[in-house]
Amino acid sequence: MKIWITIMATVASVVSPMTAHIYFPALDAIAEELNVTISLINLTLTSYMIFQGISPTIFGDFGDMAGRRPAFIVAFVIYLFANIGLAVQRDYAALLVLRCLQSAGSSGTLALSYAVVADITPTAERGKYMGFVSVGINIGPAIGPVIGGLLTQYLGWPSIFWFCAIFVAVWLIPWVATIPEMCRNVVGNGTIPPQSWNITLVEFLKRRKSGEKPEPGPKRKMRIPNPLGTLLITFDKQMSQILLIAAIIYCNFILVAATLSTLFTEIYNYNELEVGLCFLPYGLGCCLTVVLQGYVVDWNYRRIAKKLGVDPSHGRRNEIGDFPIESARIQPIYPSLLAGAAAVIGYGWALQAETSVAVPLVLIFAIGMLVPSTFSILNTLIVDLYPGSPATAAAANNLVRCLFGAGATAVVDYMIDAMGRGWCFTFLALLMVACLPWLRFIEKRGPRWRAEKLQRKNSTDSEREAESGAAETQ
Repeated sequence: MKIWITIMATVASVVSPMTAHIYFPALDAIAEELNVTISLINLTLTSYMIFQGISPTIFGDFGDMAGRRPAFIVAFVIYLFANIGLAVQRDYAALLVLRCLQSAGSSGTLALSYAVVADITPTAERGKYMGFVSVGINIGPAIGPVIGGLLTQYLGWPSIFWFCAIFVAVWLIPWVATIPEMCRNVVGNGTIPPQSWNITLVEFLKRRKSGEKPEPGPKRKMRIPNPLGTLLITFDKQMSQILLIAAIIYCNFILVAATLSTLFTEIYNYNELEVGLCFLPYGLGCCLTVVLQGYVVDWNYRRIAKKLGVDPSHGRRNEIGDFPIESARIQPIYPSLLAGAAAVIGYGWALQAETSVAVPLVLIFAIGMLVPSTFSILNTLIVDLYPGSPATAAAANNLVRCLFGAGATAVVDYMIDAMGRGWCFTFLALLMVACLPWLRFIEKRGPRWRAEKLQRKNSTDSEREAESGAAETQ
């Protein structure tokens, strides 16, 4: 069941990045049919990225409160109907509004996918499972343009939205039928029954056939999802620094993808389908490394545990305690980050020299192998630090990196024009290199920050208990 849930979460994580990139080859066709300028169509890209950052802050809190099953279902039902609307509409205003709804539905599931893995895996084994979910997130930008190019060229642009609708409908059926609730705030370690309406279709039919009555669980208060919890996490001393570093690394990843289409068309005169195929080495590199990196992260966890004389099963109950989790997660980043920065620099200068297309294709394969794995590991650390609300923590990460990504994609064309291709990507790579001493600082100070935070929490809890006792005495 753990493997099956991970597969479903991985497939779900494909949806948002695939939806963002499958749209690219259709931009000219949509602008022509709706009789609007490309600048107006580009606004639908900006609005998509804005909601891509905001939506997880709502669905993350909803998932931590009500459960993963209902959060996924609500998000993807919104996405399903938005895609149907996009396929049949022929008006720019409808396109803009429905793209926002499409983004809101699909993007909310990014934080939920990481949270699902945090629910079903102990800290000591989490790296490899996070790696599988990262495959889905990283393969989306690779396959999206290829699928979009093929569908737009042979079936017309509305077919890309029908494809997205069918894709998510096929996913929803086994999710509703077979995936049990796994949110620890709802079912604990699996021994607490979920709400009567939050059971699988298979379980419902089994109970109905046998006449078995559902075991009553504890009553749970439902409330309106609060995105402020996500904002509080972004201002935490330790988390804010991790989120900024993850955003800088993510900007390198997204800017290579965002400029690939324009630069390859400009240099090599490729059409939409040919450019879409050039994304495949990028996606292949992403998929290969994030899985392997997960095993490396788990190995490093066990290595440090052995060095400290801690039982390797430490963390099976998702309790970090005073274990140096920062070192366990950050140490594997250093070599990947350095090599990834070198690949980004080489890629920029290969485009500057307009070499054979084989050179940048090999380098984007290397970038895909090295850069995404680094912020994938940071994603694991982020949910490690917030075991009680992993979806909210993942949403905070998504919010910061999407806002940084939106700003970076808005200015990257101006940077390339002003600095040239080579120096632009060199500058971006050097920003990543500058994160190395910053990561080392977090690795050293992180355990102390966590201890201080825990001490403050315990002190606050003691004060509340004392006040409550005094009130009862009176």
